[in-house]
Parts: sequence; C-alpha cells; structure tokens
Amino acid sequence: MDFSFTDEQQEIFAAVREICEEELKPKAAEVDQRGEYPWDNINMLAELDLFGVPVSEQYGGLGLGILDWAVTCELLSAACTTTGAVYAAHLLAEYPIMEFGTEEQKEKYLRPLARGEKIGAFGLTEPGAGSDAASVRTRAELDGDHYVLNGTKVFITNGGDAEIYVIIANVAPEKGARGLTAFIVEKGTEGFSFGKDEEKMAYPALSNRELIFQDALVPKENLLGRERRGFRVAMTTLGAGRVGMAIGAVGLAQAAYDAAVAYAPTREQFGQPISEFQAIQFMLADMATSIEAARWLTYSAAWRRDQGMEFEKEAAMAKVFASEMCVEVCNKAVQIHGGYGYTKDYPVERYYREAKLFDIVEGTSEIQRLVIANRLLKEARKSS
Repeated sequence: MDFSFTDEQQEIFAAVREICEEELKPKAAEVDQRGEYPWDNINMLAELDLFGVPVSEQYGGLGLGILDWAVTCELLSAACTTTGAVYAAHLLAEYPIMEFGTEEQKEKYLRPLARGEKIGAFGLTEPGAGSDAASVRTRAELDGDHYVLNGTKVFITNGGDAEIYVIIANVAPEKGARGLTAFIVEKGTEGFSFGKDEEKMAYPALSNRELIFQDALVPKENLLGRERRGFRVAMTTLGAGRVGMAIGAVGLAQAAYDAAVAYAPTREQFGQPISEFQAIQFMLADMATSIEAARWLTYSAAWRRDQGMEFEKEAAMAKVFASEMCVEVCNKAVQIHGGYGYTKDYPVERYYREAKLFDIVEGTSEIQRLVIANRLLKEARKSS
C-alpha cells in the first residue's frame, strides 16, 4: 500500500487545512449553538470544488480517489464535525450515481453534485428497516412512464436541505432483498415531502428528516441501475459510507486529543501541571496510538477501493474500530479536563456528545461485527 500523495494532492489538502483553521474551526461552536444548517460552510467547500474530489473530471469533479476524499473528510470533521457530516452524507448520493448511473444520469445529477451546486442524500433507513436493509417497505410500482413510490424514510442526513436523493424502494416487498430497487428522486417531485427533523443528543445543525412518499411520481429514466438490483446499490454505497463514518470519527477524535494535549500543561494540581502525572501521560499516549491505528485502517480500506479491490470487510473493520475509538478518546478528553470538561466552556463537552453517533449510523457496531465475521467465514470456506 502506498499512501504517498502527489504535489497536486498536497496542494488540495493544504487548501483544506487553511479553510479549516481560518473559517470552519473558529465557527464550529457557533454552528452547534445556532442549530442552523451550515450553508455558509457548504458554499465555501463548493468554491474549492471539494464536493467533486472523487468524481471524474468528465462530470465536473477533480478525478481523485476515495482515499483523497477520506483525507479531506478527516480534516473537515476535525474542524467542524457538522460540516464533515454533511460532506460525508453528500457522498452517499454521489457514489451510487458514479457506480451505477447512466451517462444521462451522470450529466444531469452527478455534475451538479460534484460542483456543490446541489447537495445530496441517501434514503435507506425506515421505521422498521435500519441495519436490516432487506426489510425496506417503501413501495415502488411501475405505472406507464413513472414509478409510483409510497413509504417513509427516517433519520436521513441532509434530508430536506438536499436537492438530489438516492432512494431504495421495493418493487416486490414479498421477495425481500430481491425486490429492492434504487431511484434518483429530486426535491420538488410531486408526492415527495419532508416530515419530522429529529432532535438529537448532538448535531442540532445537521438535518435528519423523514422523507415521505405519497404516490410520488418518479420518471422511469430515474431508475438507478437495474430493477431488483437495489440491494447491491445499497450495500456498495454503505461500504463507501462506512469509510466516511470511520474517517469522520478519526477527525473528531483528533480534535478531542488536540484539545486534551493542549489543556493538560495548563491545568495545575498538587503544585504541578497535570501533564506531569504519569496517569495523564498514559491516557494521552493511548489516545494518540488509537487514533493513528484507526486512521491507517481507514486509509487502507479507502486505498483498496481505489485499487478496485474488495473493501467491504476492511470498511466494516475501520468503521467499528474508529467509531468505538472515538467514543473512548472523547471520554478521556473530558476526563483530562475534569469538571471543566463537563461544561460548555470547552469543546470536549460537544465532542463527547457528537462521538456517540459514529457507532450507530451506517450500521451499528454489532452489525459491523456481523459483516466482518461473515466475510471471514466466507474466506475460510473458500480456502479450505
């Protein structure tokens, strides 16, 4: 594996670091307090063409890879986790169109997504179908030149603010996963509306709305891939999404570590900075080691995808390790801050709340372990 980057890539990352330090990080607490979707930040990312990092130049992107996208997402998440989450969720609309879209669909939908002219979202989760994708009950029926969609999606990141949605519905619910089918649905489509925006433990500025389909008319040409091949679309997209969740967790954990390592020398107890106590030093050492391990595990999964290799197992490994690492690192960052860490005067309080999201979304930690175990057992059977 070669994780070295060209001068062009380094220039892009340097530009991202600059906007993170000068624009995103100073406003992160304000974004959280105001609870408004961070359009100013999104527009800045669009101006830098960052939404097009993994998209072919043919469709308005930068023509780089998922590894480059992951490095960018890590930097954004460390500066402003909400903005990083918007960025990661946007990929979940770009990626399936990149992988399964027709030329016409790529020109019409992928190009504005790559340019950041429109924000994207991915609709899989339902009240009765989260990790169990085969239980999707949103119904799609072909009627002439349109599919008619009926059902409800929940917890959809960017829901309501996004303009382009990739939706997983079922043309034959009685067949379970074999009936799943993917569609591209535009905001403003007749019969497509938005419901409740969830009030969450953290991320008040990040929309997570219900998507409601009541006889929604989706043009036949907006079928993504083939009918009854939606399970493959969903699983492929989730693989990329798990890389995004893993690297977002790495970015957040890095921010928490940076806050802790900066605070420890300034806080005195028993006549000396707490950074002089071995207990604190060991905590910082463990935090830094875990972050580095999660980073390279995630980079490995992204690199495998860019090489055209199977990466679903590695993405699940990265996601479960990085998400649980993030919770632990943020917990230790609060501990190092002591009582001040429990107040809103310091960012580690917010980081701790934000961390929990990562081991729930894009498949819980339990689901990741099932994915990993299934792959391992399948590989073992093949080799025996």
